[in-house]
Amino acid sequence: MRNTPRPLALALALGFTFGSGAVMAQAKPGAVNLKETVKIAWIDPLSGLMAPVGNNQLKSFQFFAEKFSASNPAGVKFEVVGLDNKLSPTESLNALKTAMDQGVRYITQGNGSSVAGALIDAVNKHNERNPGKEVVFLNHSAVDPDFTNSKCSYWHFRFDADTSMKMEAMTTFMKDQPDIKKVYLLNQNYSHGHQVAKFAKENLARKRPDIQVVGEDLHPLAQVRDFAPYIAKIKASGADTVITGNWGSDLALLVKAANEGGYTGKFFTYYTGVSGTPTALGQGGAGRVYQIAYSHYNMGGQMGQWMKEFNDKFKDDFYTGSVIHIFGALGEAMAKAKSTDPVKVAAAMEGLKYKSFNGEVEIRKADHQLQQPLYLTVWQKADAKFPYSPENTGMTLAPVRTFESYISSTPTSCQMKRP
Repeated sequence: MRNTPRPLALALALGFTFGSGAVMAQAKPGAVNLKETVKIAWIDPLSGLMAPVGNNQLKSFQFFAEKFSASNPAGVKFEVVGLDNKLSPTESLNALKTAMDQGVRYITQGNGSSVAGALIDAVNKHNERNPGKEVVFLNHSAVDPDFTNSKCSYWHFRFDADTSMKMEAMTTFMKDQPDIKKVYLLNQNYSHGHQVAKFAKENLARKRPDIQVVGEDLHPLAQVRDFAPYIAKIKASGADTVITGNWGSDLALLVKAANEGGYTGKFFTYYTGVSGTPTALGQGGAGRVYQIAYSHYNMGGQMGQWMKEFNDKFKDDFYTGSVIHIFGALGEAMAKAKSTDPVKVAAAMEGLKYKSFNGEVEIRKADHQLQQPLYLTVWQKADAKFPYSPENTGMTLAPVRTFESYISSTPTSCQMKRP
């Protein structure tokens, strides 16, 4: 496992300076000063079962809008406008229209690939019909691989790692675990859940053909309140491991049911660190629950300082690191383009390499998928080495293995149509 970068080394690598108790980005030589306010419409759930996730992420965007407004190489001010989409594609399209009517030219969304797909289509049509009023979609967490493959769009940029990238890294670790013999796939019944199951089966068949997939279930998104029947099926199947792309209440309630139902197998997840799940796990699951993600709680350095400040301010945990990627990319691209015009900024973001909290990242020109390292972490007691404890559980996600960008990267079939 790669050592966590030392705080000072990481801060210097990212171009940060320390002063007056805060850590702020330092403007680079040659920075421009556009003196403009860039509005970003955040379109995600603020009501329903996934509201805790949405509320956390809106606070995250607003927190970092303030941070990056204070110092970015373009000299712009960022403002985030929150719009509740109720996790509905229809509501999201209404929110998009509201944002565009207000002159907003940048949107962000990430909770639900079904929503992201609808927004991509709508943005494509709008931009084609309204030259001079183009909109750019900054995808923070919707991870359906099709969005950077068969459905790729010039106006869409993804700052999370997609499902195939995460599964590539996850199964690279799993193949070397001899105690994994029988796997159960439990996922949400929409595009993301389907893709998790698909890539899990493909990757395991290629890397560990002896592993049996002993069960597979899909359940409605954000509707199940009792996962006990699913845990009973998992136990009856003899599965020693569960792979799930569940997030929000669907993961929190799943692990709660596993604890209560006495299931002692492993969980390989994408979203253990997200609101509600740490509390649901509690002291249970130590050494058995893994997460694959592009960041983790114990990265230290600049990220550690920001997380502490976020927690102090909101009494909540920061976990959507793609927010930082987005503001970093916009600042760099707007400085490069010397403009906030979405057409010029989109062109400047293509192929952009820049420093972020997890090292140098790159927006791949071919498909607009951010290339970045991934981290496998495991749920365990917080200690002196890995001290950050989400939701005051006394537990943490401790890093087990780092997968550099070239390992987590997956090929693209995107045939990008550029304006």
